Amino acid sequence: MGWARAVVVLVAALAVVAVLVSGGSGADPRTPAALPGEPPPFLGTAVVGEGGLTAAVDAYGDVVDLRAPGPAGRPLIDNSAARQAAATVPADTGIVPWVRIGDRPPRPTWTADAITQRYRRGSNVLVTTARFGPRRVRIVYAVGRSHLVCLTEVDGGGRVELRANEQAAAQRLRCDDQTARSAVHATEAADRRWLGRTRPLAAVAPRWARRMYARSLLVLRALTERRSGGVAAGAREGWAYAWPRDAAAATLAFAAAGYRDEARRSARFLLGLDLESAARFYGNGEPVPGRGLQGDSSGWVAAAARAVGLAPPPPLAWRNRPDYQEGQPGDYLGNAIAAGAIGADGAEVALNGGSSRQLVRRLGDPASGLDSAAAWAVRPFRLRPLYPAARETMLRLMRRAGRFGITPGEDWPGIDPWSAPTAWTAWSLAALGERRPTLRLLADLRRSATPAGTIPERVDQRTGVPTSTTPLAWSHAFAILALQELWPARTASGFPPGR
Repeated sequence: MGWARAVVVLVAALAVVAVLVSGGSGADPRTPAALPGEPPPFLGTAVVGEGGLTAAVDAYGDVVDLRAPGPAGRPLIDNSAARQAAATVPADTGIVPWVRIGDRPPRPTWTADAITQRYRRGSNVLVTTARFGPRRVRIVYAVGRSHLVCLTEVDGGGRVELRANEQAAAQRLRCDDQTARSAVHATEAADRRWLGRTRPLAAVAPRWARRMYARSLLVLRALTERRSGGVAAGAREGWAYAWPRDAAAATLAFAAAGYRDEARRSARFLLGLDLESAARFYGNGEPVPGRGLQGDSSGWVAAAARAVGLAPPPPLAWRNRPDYQEGQPGDYLGNAIAAGAIGADGAEVALNGGSSRQLVRRLGDPASGLDSAAAWAVRPFRLRPLYPAARETMLRLMRRAGRFGITPGEDWPGIDPWSAPTAWTAWSLAALGERRPTLRLLADLRRSATPAGTIPERVDQRTGVPTSTTPLAWSHAFAILALQELWPARTASGFPPGR
């Protein structure tokens, strides 16, 4: 079986509960099995676009999310995250390829014998290959100026029909004509030119690192609004918004990779937000109702502004606010670090119930468990008095890690690893000169990535199968920062495009 078939061999989904990291849930689905004759839950594994029209594609080549004018724009496909979690998505949701070979009835690609998926080198052009017996079917997706374009081919003869249930999505689809072919080639060339502008990793960086770096940059390209600079957390309902902390990390990654224009555009977007009005925002900067101010927002926006030489916003109150785990308000470590709470507050952060060697989530409450946000004291906030405690906290959390990374902290309710804490811990350990632990975390991150190189928000701790939004901008941003910290660039040219 191919990887895509492996994605759907786990048991049916759990119910959705309280919303947590980047719109996630402590009980998001483990990808449910595609029962005979039934569709998969249409969870995205890849993203296609360059900041305008944006598409998420699942492991079978189904287009499961389509948004305009950008990744945080209006949904053109109604694919409810709640239905994904409950495995009750109708079989005709989105844009679904059906394959007709000879006189046989047409079949959807999720019934194929095996499926593989990859990007064309150095681009966001996505190729899904399905095998039906001896026949291979290829579906190529790219985004032109305003349309999703596709090319299809069946070895030995046959036909692929893309069925779009939503009229708005169907109107944006162009397939198998000269316009589509020209758009695929033009998109591929444009992506490679864009990637060629990056600040490269050092020449000694291994090939896998350069591939992760390139793919992470291309993911950010796809998830960043071309006009406004807003960065969507992911191309999926509930994630297709800009969170200040997520978007700020992307700004830092753009700056580290040498994309000054993109970094300044994203920073200006963040500086234009009314941070006190909401926790997340649409691509035009309007607040999304339902969640209030997060305690770390102004600190992350300030870090993004400083990275591009702009004046930071005034600080906002961090106490008694939700933190990055987006649960109940409290006095949390991550918020205190982002706010630069040193002096009296800094002593409270560092001591945490009497231990100066470890940093726990709730200030003064040792029972709240170690928090991976301790890494933020090193990067990006550089609170040097906290470096020894942050180092000890990160290394201790690593001792509990599995093959795919770490959880956000000791008090986290689940056991599945999360890619963003894994990547931000790698960044900060690299900054402290802890090379061996950094390489181990990057190896974990690499194992958690899909074969196409996209990084899920989290994966099943036993199998590594994605259990949430894929790819996640936040995770790819920290991967870029960790790789640049470990293999800093020496020149501004000569980067070989990777996967």
